[in-house]
Amino acid sequence: MGAPRVSFEFFPPKTPEAEASLWKTVNRLQALRPEFVSVTYGADGSTRERTHQVIKDILTKTSLRPAPHLTCVGAPQKEIDAIADEYWSMGVRQIVALRGDPEGGAEADYIPHPEGYAYASDLVQGLLEKHPFKLFVAAY
Repeated sequence: MGAPRVSFEFFPPKTPEAEASLWKTVNRLQALRPEFVSVTYGADGSTRERTHQVIKDILTKTSLRPAPHLTCVGAPQKEIDAIADEYWSMGVRQIVALRGDPEGGAEADYIPHPEGYAYASDLVQGLLEKHPFKLFVAAY
């Protein structure tokens, strides 16, 4: 049996204080040499820009390999594909591909975007058709 593989998950900060705490934590955890660090992604658009900025900063300010979350909730395929293209051009080579919680919360009925990927399996297929990402998935 090989050595355990470790990853950490971060949430995009919403305040300057939270951002300072994030980077203090990132710098401390970097010494543990995780396989990757994931950064969550708001399906309703609430954290998308912050997620992208954290990913950019991890790539340029640390030796860590980011694996951003990417969901298919509430977005057309073209938008998701553009995000994947941007990640690839930034140097991201791994993604956590998720369906995501339904708009309205985890208890709401899931309705796929009419022009989007319906499920995480569709998102995975679409991502692999665009770029040879290493993909991580979760299911329930």
